[in-house]
Amino acid sequence: MAHLPSHDVFTYGQSIWYDNISRELIAKGDLSRLVSEWGVRGMTSNPTIFDGAMKKGDSYDGQVLSLKGKKLSTEEVFDELAIQDIAWAADIMLPLYRESNGTDGFVSLEVSPLLAKDAAETIKQAKSLNARLNRPNVMIKIPGTTECLPAIEACLREGISINVTLLFSVENYVEVAKTYVKALTLRSQDGNDISKIRSVASFFVSRVDTIVDTALDNVAAKDASVAAKATALKGKFGIANCKLAYEQFQHIFSESAFLELAKKGAAVQRPLWASTGTKNPAYRDTIYVEELIGKDTVNTMPHQTLAALVDHGKITGSTIDKGVTDAHQVKKDIESLGISTSSLMNELQEDGIKKFAESFVSLMASVEKKVSSL
Repeated sequence: MAHLPSHDVFTYGQSIWYDNISRELIAKGDLSRLVSEWGVRGMTSNPTIFDGAMKKGDSYDGQVLSLKGKKLSTEEVFDELAIQDIAWAADIMLPLYRESNGTDGFVSLEVSPLLAKDAAETIKQAKSLNARLNRPNVMIKIPGTTECLPAIEACLREGISINVTLLFSVENYVEVAKTYVKALTLRSQDGNDISKIRSVASFFVSRVDTIVDTALDNVAAKDASVAAKATALKGKFGIANCKLAYEQFQHIFSESAFLELAKKGAAVQRPLWASTGTKNPAYRDTIYVEELIGKDTVNTMPHQTLAALVDHGKITGSTIDKGVTDAHQVKKDIESLGISTSSLMNELQEDGIKKFAESFVSLMASVEKKVSSL
């Protein structure tokens, strides 16, 4: 097997996960090849990805036909389709899960984004999906909203591995990491094993640069005296934000509260860099990979970003823990221009919830259309 830049990433403690899923991808053997050749070590999904998969081709038609006479709701039909895909992918990933001692080989399935503000229903759905999948290498995705933090805690305490998604601010990341430590502490106090639980905190990147760059452009347009400063700061906050989150990760998971859990087999909750495809064509297409390499992290990549990494990525060592002082300065410089990064990050989370909800509604329409057309 040829040595690729994607293999170098793992050398420095980072795992590549694949931000995509479809039945066609699995059935044709493409997922297996991504694992064996490109070094993919896990998989993530979301409503937007499933919506795209359902609209493409006829790979779901056979199962939809078999479900058509069972008087299921549209959402129940989707659950059956998604669960089969996730289970199939998880079975392909199971050897990785075992070889990595439960660190990698995970496949994520998200609860309905319509529940992002409803902890009780999120807990109910997360437990149901986890029980139906019944595989050790499945993570249930729950948004890291304030309202869902109790759901994240409850599910982790139950022993369910969780992918906490839609994180944008360092403050929110800290809340999530501390929730993880609290949940494992409570589970341990209950007398239950904590060594099999795994979790990632999905921290978004490219969307951060998009919204901050727009704010910087607005400042530059309104005030010529700071235009040069504002323009020079474009494209810097997304990576700086991740470095500041990773700094908090290192702090939280070296504190005594977690170290006591580690003695009982607890694993750290790894930061997962999400939305790592560049949205601005002026930026290097592998920038959100090369600048975010580090121990105990995951980078989940859309196919285009992964292909770019394999083709021309330059991996020279750990980067996420470098230039942290500069990252603090970037944040200070942006805020000195009157831009509230915390307000923008909160806006991004609300917008992310809204967009995933819209994708879910579109997904239900796609499933309903397929059911009625067969």
